Amino acid sequence: MCDAGSAISRRAATEIVTVQIADPERPELWRAAARGCDRARLAPKHVVWTVNAVEQGDLLGHAAGVLPAPLDPPRPLARVAVDLLETVVRHRDRASYALAYRLLWRTRAEPQLFRIASDPDVARANAFASAVRRDAHKMRAFVRFRACRDPDGAERFVAWFEPQHHIVRLTAPFFARRFANMRWTILTPGASASWDGRDLAFGPGATHRAAPDDDELEDAWRIYYAAIFNPARLKVAAMRSEMPKKYWRNLPEAEIIDDLIRAARSRTDRLIAAAPVESRRKAAGMKTVPSPPKATTVLAATPADTVGDGGGDTRPALPASLASLYRCAAGCRRCPLYKEATQLVPGAGPTDARMMIVGEQPGDQEDIEGGPFVGPAGRVLDSALRAAQIDRQASFVTNAVKHFKFENRGKRRLHKKPSAGEIDQCRWWLDQEIALVEPEMIVVLGASAARGVLGCSVRISDVRSRVIASPAGIPAVVTVHPSFLLRIPDEERRLAEERRFVDDLSLAASHLADKTRARSP
Repeated sequence: MCDAGSAISRRAATEIVTVQIADPERPELWRAAARGCDRARLAPKHVVWTVNAVEQGDLLGHAAGVLPAPLDPPRPLARVAVDLLETVVRHRDRASYALAYRLLWRTRAEPQLFRIASDPDVARANAFASAVRRDAHKMRAFVRFRACRDPDGAERFVAWFEPQHHIVRLTAPFFARRFANMRWTILTPGASASWDGRDLAFGPGATHRAAPDDDELEDAWRIYYAAIFNPARLKVAAMRSEMPKKYWRNLPEAEIIDDLIRAARSRTDRLIAAAPVESRRKAAGMKTVPSPPKATTVLAATPADTVGDGGGDTRPALPASLASLYRCAAGCRRCPLYKEATQLVPGAGPTDARMMIVGEQPGDQEDIEGGPFVGPAGRVLDSALRAAQIDRQASFVTNAVKHFKFENRGKRRLHKKPSAGEIDQCRWWLDQEIALVEPEMIVVLGASAARGVLGCSVRISDVRSRVIASPAGIPAVVTVHPSFLLRIPDEERRLAEERRFVDDLSLAASHLADKTRARSP
């Protein structure tokens, strides 16, 4: 009933069972012990959870034993509930193990317990899980590596970080994917993670003295940071909320932040007094995308949205707004998809969104409702965005192809992949959306969306999980489409792919956060 990761002792007089978890970084140890206690019908009041001998207190000295023989078979538990509980026990609060087990025990009588958000235990568990996910996000954002040498002379990058919770094993795979070609080590007080270019290994914690204090590139980084700092957008309260001061001591740029803040007013006055300069984006011609070829275009547009050459050639003017763009797009005949689709599905979101999310094409439900990502794939996307701490309402969501392509199967309409030609014909509209919204990051979902954004076909595996440049000069992160996750039959593989999908979204969010910190320290 107990593996090497936990020790169990029992006091017969009071029927109290003590479960000691050897490694708080491994929630699967708690899961195995909790299931054993549950099958033995041990109520929460009869189980004491500890992490190590120091916390065991007056329970020391009791002989290690095993749980009573199980009285019940294993109980199935929804994957979402298991994920929540395993996230909860990563919380540093000593009560997290007891809280998680109490929730597990209560599902005997309340199978739908996890759907009751107002329940005090569920609410507290969600708060614990949110704190853990937020801590993991901060670790991805604020880890800073410094160069040193291994005994064999190879270069290694070492970072020191002080997480609030037990998240080293949770976040280490993100760094392994992002810095796959580097040797690196992340040291924390409770645990360490190392990557040798092939394998990820975990070890005990360390002290700050074990990490290097500086490297030769940090002076250059501070000079660059000061050069790109924008004093006109300085919001000290927002900066300290996003980047609390407790992280500053590990950030090389923190040494100059106070000086930059003090000099912000005078630098802003100098910027205002300077002559206006044409923006790089306007100089690059992003607002003057060529109009669609006449031979393949018949557009319905209002007179205010069109220009003519006096000879009967009426084509769309460069739109002044998304509303004008979509009025024109509603009459697009560049490809035959409009013939069978219910309606054009425009993008949705703020016109000044910093992040644009581009999918492949509308689905059956989107075609009926007229909005992007409102069907099953949209629910998967919403869940992943929440896990990556991205606000969908602050993002602009659209598709590379604006009409639903499908084939009839009885009464059902099954999604059919758009052709390269259909994607290319619709790219004119996508380029216009990008030019009007002017996002700072584009998240590309799927191969069809990648062709629409990048202008060429790519293999997702070749460009995934890293920031690349789009033809518009905007950073982009390419990942899978949420519908891909829905089609994976194997649960274990699907969960792994869902975690990787969230990591890709987190990468995009971290890149935006880096730009925010650079502008508003």
